[in-house]
Amino acid sequence: MKIILVGYMGSGKSSIGQQLATRLNYTFKDLDTAIESSEGANVTTIFSEKGEIYFRKKENTVLKELISSSENIVLATGGGTPCYGNVMELLLSEEDCVTVYLKGSVAVLTDRLFLEKEKRPLISHLETKELLNDFIRKHLFERSYYYNQASLKVDIDDASIEGIVEAILLKLL
Repeated sequence: MKIILVGYMGSGKSSIGQQLATRLNYTFKDLDTAIESSEGANVTTIFSEKGEIYFRKKENTVLKELISSSENIVLATGGGTPCYGNVMELLLSEEDCVTVYLKGSVAVLTDRLFLEKEKRPLISHLETKELLNDFIRKHLFERSYYYNQASLKVDIDDASIEGIVEAILLKLL
């Protein structure tokens, strides 16, 4: 079984994924970390030196390797992963994959990401919460078509990591 977490950056895919994997006794994998390991460079460097098209092709290759393994995994994808090529279609067609959309409101995502924007190259240039809020609103509008195709949807607003993990487990049963 593969549980694939999708959602916007800041939605908690990595934190929730680690705890969910522990509860299920599955292996946790982070797609960006797997790409970095494969490339021997961090995502920011890959983007700046080889470009987004190269990165997305590599992302697709690594994703296919992870979902074709015989291992039970919880996989945290990148925020843009399900929005490129046929990724969401692929994930939904795999019998042993369950996609889970960690759905956060623009306000909650803005509050979370504003505190850590320096660590996120895509938004580090946005100086105010208002600019970040507008950026997230636009991105979510573009990406929600893909995110909403997920097998399961879990609201992350006003919920602890433990509460979100419990909600996912209840929906999986």
